Amino acid sequence: MSDLIEESGTGGNAPAFSVSEISGAVKRVIEGEFAHVRVRGELGRISRPRSGHVYLDLKDDRAVLSAIIWKGVAARLTVEPEEGMEVIATGRLTTFPGQSRYQLIIEDMVPAGAGALMAMLEKRKAMLAAEGLFDASRKKPLPYLPEVIGVVTSPSGAVIRDILHRLRERFPRKVLVWPVAVQGQNCAAEVARAIRGFNALVPGGTLPRPDLLIVARGGGSVEDLWGFNEEIVVRAAAESTIPLISAVGHETDTTLIDHAADKRAPTPTAAAELAVPVRLELLTWLEGQGARLTHAQGQAIALRGQRLRDLSRALPRPETLLDGARQRLDTWGERLPAALIRSVQMRRVRLSESAGALRPALLRRAVEADRRRLMATAARLNIHALGRDIVQKGRDLDRLSQRFAEAARRDLGTRRDRLAALDRLRETLGYRATLARGYAVVRGDGALVTTRKAAEAAKALEIEFSDGKLALATGKSAPRQKEPPPDQGSLF
Repeated sequence: MSDLIEESGTGGNAPAFSVSEISGAVKRVIEGEFAHVRVRGELGRISRPRSGHVYLDLKDDRAVLSAIIWKGVAARLTVEPEEGMEVIATGRLTTFPGQSRYQLIIEDMVPAGAGALMAMLEKRKAMLAAEGLFDASRKKPLPYLPEVIGVVTSPSGAVIRDILHRLRERFPRKVLVWPVAVQGQNCAAEVARAIRGFNALVPGGTLPRPDLLIVARGGGSVEDLWGFNEEIVVRAAAESTIPLISAVGHETDTTLIDHAADKRAPTPTAAAELAVPVRLELLTWLEGQGARLTHAQGQAIALRGQRLRDLSRALPRPETLLDGARQRLDTWGERLPAALIRSVQMRRVRLSESAGALRPALLRRAVEADRRRLMATAARLNIHALGRDIVQKGRDLDRLSQRFAEAARRDLGTRRDRLAALDRLRETLGYRATLARGYAVVRGDGALVTTRKAAEAAKALEIEFSDGKLALATGKSAPRQKEPPPDQGSLF
């Protein structure tokens, strides 16, 4: 070693690298050897500048590794980097010559030991969100002051004690506890059964139906809280008709039931604070509102009293309202007798003028004229002419009556002849007329016989002639022998 130093000091043949050259050589070596690595460690010193990149440290108990998450990669990460979180980071090693340090360029990052669980959780979350179970429109408002609160949690943990203690401090309410396992294999089924069981209670029944539900559990690892990520629990929370508060884990813990619940509380104690208001604050508020109401009522009465007094000063005295009317009544009362006398006199004058116009001579001439008009009208109404007209109308009526009678007789004869013709046609078309022409009707055993075979098969025959019926009792007739042909005779 001393020889090497001495040789270099005397200007040997070893090449002299520049700083940039040696930095580039180191960079190529590191990037070539560690192009893809997975590093497990705890996050620390997280920095998020305005550029959108994330600068952080991966550390364990003996070393620290600087790391960078570029802006595009940070937006795709399924988990939010937080200090103290243990993760497995996947990326490539490189160097930063400006500060002579190496660093990890992170391309993916998952919680340590929970990579498969987190991938499954994100997939389930996306599926349930696509169904609309996490929509804000499904969220129900919490009752301001519930009468009964149902709590789904372990009865032996500190969670139920914290909730009961907080409720007792703020506003004591009736609490129903449904004991469940808050971790392990039976957790999801029991929590879902408890939520649905509370919803199945009938209002007004033996066991009161809660107005509000709280699902609570203390903090823990992802594995411990995994029961509240199960689909059966999320669906039960989304289907609950009773408003539900999720208080699972601590403030940094997030499960799927938090998204489906109507309200998420960071801790079980905070859930109790969300459930009920502070009783003393309510009493103080009520007292303040009562004082404001009393003051407002007093002030309103005072203002209305002042307004009434102002209006009363503008109104006249009641006695002055009658003075004018009383004076007018006296004036009209004094003028009334003179007005009546003057009216009578005026009517007497008009009557005298009318009587003077009705003179006897004029009346006689009018009556005579009416008499002459009456006589002229009577002369026009000749009584003999009316009598002759009546006689003529009577003759016309008799003539019309005779014509109507003759027309009726002719129509009756025509109808009688038509009926006789139809009856003759009926007789002609009937079978009895056919019998009169030499034909007969044969019936066998009550049925009409139209063939020889039917007659041979009948036990009794009845023959109907035009003048009566003849009954014959016969059996089946023997076959008739063929008659011998007539003798031809001799030609000689």
